[in-house]
Amino acid sequence: MLTEILTQNPADSFARYGLAMAYAAEGRSDEALTEFGAIIQKDPEYVPAYQMSAQQLLKAGRTEEAHARLVAGLGACDRTGNSHAVSEMQAMLDDLS
Repeated sequence: MLTEILTQNPADSFARYGLAMAYAAEGRSDEALTEFGAIIQKDPEYVPAYQMSAQQLLKAGRTEEAHARLVAGLGACDRTGNSHAVSEMQAMLDDLS
């Protein structure tokens, strides 16, 4: 269903996020990261994509990439005023230090 939505509207960040989360739940990290990356590229203000992709990167042992994603996500939080996500992403970033 999500792929059908994305066929009709490839810029639908919410549907793409749902697809990425489904891939993540199935253990398909590479596909999930590809979808999260597509969201961030097309909709850099879509904060959840930064946080969840950082979690996937950490699970894959890609710490440096996760760090960079979290820093970029904190920038998106600042731009959008998303203070809730700031605290969660900052805690993840602090755990990397």
